[in-house]
Amino acid sequence: MVFPALLHRLPEVRGSLKENVPLAPYTWLRVGGVAQVLFIPKDEADLALFLPQVPLDIPVQVLGVASNTLVRDGGVSGVTIRLSPAFAKVEILDDFKIRAGAACLDNFLAKKAGASGIGGLEFYVGIPGTIGGALRMNAGCYGAETKDVLLEAVVLDRCGQRQIIPLAEMGYSYRHCDLASEFIFVEALFQGFEKNPDDIFTRMTGIKKDRENSQPIKEKTGGSTFKNPDQKASDGRGAWQVIDAAGGRGFTLGGAKMSEKHCNFMINFDEATASDLEQLGEIIRDKVRETQGVELEWEIRRIGEELTEQDNG
Repeated sequence: MVFPALLHRLPEVRGSLKENVPLAPYTWLRVGGVAQVLFIPKDEADLALFLPQVPLDIPVQVLGVASNTLVRDGGVSGVTIRLSPAFAKVEILDDFKIRAGAACLDNFLAKKAGASGIGGLEFYVGIPGTIGGALRMNAGCYGAETKDVLLEAVVLDRCGQRQIIPLAEMGYSYRHCDLASEFIFVEALFQGFEKNPDDIFTRMTGIKKDRENSQPIKEKTGGSTFKNPDQKASDGRGAWQVIDAAGGRGFTLGGAKMSEKHCNFMINFDEATASDLEQLGEIIRDKVRETQGVELEWEIRRIGEELTEQDNG
């Protein structure tokens, strides 16, 4: 699908602003259509000047490294923002605090903190995304979550105004943040504690080995497909356990399948379309609901529009 021209309605920028850019290469699942406009701001000032000049009828959203994002085949209308390396800086502060830009990779933050003797952030080495994504979904693993280490986040609103949001106002719960989607994360301040760097790296090595042994990290995947269900409804079982019990391990649709190694991971194993993957996920949800009486909620973010027959023609 090719979207109509939009650049004539947008302001000039110092970064990159392009129309009808294929998004599949930017995503871990390697599927999806084009961005009507892809904006890569040069820095925060560039983004702050851009936002208030975008007409309100044009949707704006952020795409990180898309490790847990499914872009639909019809593409994404409006402006898709991908933060540049200028948003990936990390700064070590006093009292075991650390500041990181929203485009910083989670595992880079963990390693940087570890090298500085700052403990508490080791779990980020097991999350294949950026700090911006971690802030948006309260990302976590191995017994820790973003809310456990965050002090405050810095955002830009649709007017380009910079705001500092303390942890108490983030409205965090399991894989959820109450902050409106119009806010764009640009950086965050974390609080760690003093810890021997050798002990930190021992812990991170253990996390990485566990991921390698239990997850299909070398495949075209999007991480955990579904959130863990309500523990009472599932008798304490996680998402992978109810999927397994429903016969979902290795279940295939088109070029997509649920991993045999970890059945809460979808894999693009044979030139799957985004539709293959999304339909596979919905079939698994139905199977789990019908056989286990458990409702699964998507953890993978799905964005964009479905491809219609007219688009195909």
